[in-house]
Amino acid sequence: MAVFWLIGIVLALAAAGLVLGRARALACVGGDARGLHSRPVYHGWTVAVAVLGPVGLVLTFWLLVQPLYVGAVVSAMLGDSADPRGLLLAEVRRAAEGLEAAVETGVIPAALAEDARADAAEITRRLKAAGQVVTSDLTAPVLRAAQRTLALNASGDRAMAGVVLAVALAGLVLALRRIAPAFRARPVVERDLRALLIAAASIAVLTTLGIVLSLVFNTVGFFRLYPAAEFFTGLDWAPSFSGRGGASDLGVLPLLWGTLYISVVALAVAVPIGLFAAIYLSEYAAPRFRALAKPLLEVLAGIPTIVYGLFALLTVGPLLMRVFGEAGLGWMQSGTAVITAGLVMGIMLIPFVSSLSDDIISAVPQALRDGSYGLGATRSETIRQVVLPAALPGIVGAILLAASRAIGETMIVVLGAGAAARLSLNPFEAMTTVTAKIVSQLTGDADFASPEALVAFALGMTLFVLTLGLNVVALVIVRRYREHYE
Repeated sequence: MAVFWLIGIVLALAAAGLVLGRARALACVGGDARGLHSRPVYHGWTVAVAVLGPVGLVLTFWLLVQPLYVGAVVSAMLGDSADPRGLLLAEVRRAAEGLEAAVETGVIPAALAEDARADAAEITRRLKAAGQVVTSDLTAPVLRAAQRTLALNASGDRAMAGVVLAVALAGLVLALRRIAPAFRARPVVERDLRALLIAAASIAVLTTLGIVLSLVFNTVGFFRLYPAAEFFTGLDWAPSFSGRGGASDLGVLPLLWGTLYISVVALAVAVPIGLFAAIYLSEYAAPRFRALAKPLLEVLAGIPTIVYGLFALLTVGPLLMRVFGEAGLGWMQSGTAVITAGLVMGIMLIPFVSSLSDDIISAVPQALRDGSYGLGATRSETIRQVVLPAALPGIVGAILLAASRAIGETMIVVLGAGAAARLSLNPFEAMTTVTAKIVSQLTGDADFASPEALVAFALGMTLFVLTLGLNVVALVIVRRYREHYE
């Protein structure tokens, strides 16, 4: 909450700088703006940017560094412990949050929460009575570490507020002193705006880089504990980590097979239906019908995936059991199977293919169609030999988007396909995917330095490389077969 108040004060200073800068610029020329190099509003913006720019850098740096510093100090306080360090630090954070909330609500006096001699059992009793700590009783080291965390955060917040306000005021004063009739305010504002745009454009690149680096480092940490050759060539997925039942078989091939199998079934449903719907809407449908049908089709994209999962579990699965189960052909043993998840996922992917393909086909120049008709081609021949080749790159992109969406889907797989990791060609058997196992491995309070959690990052890295490979293959296909027009 203190950070929001601080941001509010800084914004107020920036607004005041905008007004004061404009007024000072006019005062320098006796109220005649023609004597200024730049318009008065640019002088005001130079002051506002001089307040906001340095403050933004200081705040970003401080908010990134302070948690790291506090974590390092608290970790050193805990020393060597038999408990996993990640779980211990998580318990310290929960205790610190509970103490802070208890002090704010008056459940625990501030003096007692800060007292280094306070009894851990008494603090635990009060926190549990207030519903703040529900995991386990606090030990004395955890309580002392939580108190130290609160003290460091409080002192850090006070120091941050002082530094930020000092930087904001310094920027305000220095920018006001710089205002003069010959000051080139507009180039300065445009330069700052260009820097802001570059920073905004860099966020996507830096975010992607951060995701990749986090996957790489944690994957390397996992392969230090488990052989990479066995991970990528093993045919069994039977995790049973040390201390919990012996050795583990962590072959990723059954998970990759389930992921690809379910995705192929989904695309076999979505691509023909979606592409044919797009061709009809763009080339055959009347404008009134197109205006009504396209929004209705796109509604499918807005349905939450958990709803699709329940639809697979409660409707599609039992329906398929009536046809292919023991009462019918006897091929299915239960409603959770590859065919169940694939059908429902295919329905979910239809708008991704149809809507994008429709827009791409509609964007093909009408002159190409007219030229084909002028040469005597029929409408169907024009679509097959002119429109679709011209729209091929966009259609491949739409299919690739649907494939990436299918590979990354989780809830439909969990509810519709089951949890069995197996290598099988039978679409009526239960299987699972990489994403479902990532969720299961990271569910709970597992230490992120343990094999139970690190294997999820290895699975994520494998999935990332798989989708990247699909993108590269699609790009090669598009560049090789796309049609070029003047």
